[in-house]
Amino acid sequence: MDHRVHQVPSHYALHFPVGAKKVSNNAIHSFKDILANEQKLKISKHASQRLTERNINIEDKEWQLIETKVAEARKKGITDSLVVTNQAALLVSTKNNTVVTAMNREETNHKIFTNINGTILING
Repeated sequence: MDHRVHQVPSHYALHFPVGAKKVSNNAIHSFKDILANEQKLKISKHASQRLTERNINIEDKEWQLIETKVAEARKKGITDSLVVTNQAALLVSTKNNTVVTAMNREETNHKIFTNINGTILING
């Protein structure tokens, strides 16, 4: 017999785990948390600066509505959207779920928005 070949006793070679590991509820909850965080609209550094500079304050309830409508737009295949509210216009990458920039409604007069393929109007 070749000295490089070793015979392994069968009780070691065919060792199977006694039971399958049970998936804990913690793993399910953490997945739900991750999914919920993924659905939240992110604000880019640039957009955050513009919101601050231009004193644009959007309440939580309106942000939730914007998030919902952006998710709807994403499902319809929109990748870049203009979100128009009573006080602001936001350019949103629905593909990245991120607000890219923001401006006051007064600033939107006589502006042309390019590279968007959808518009969301929110009256609040």
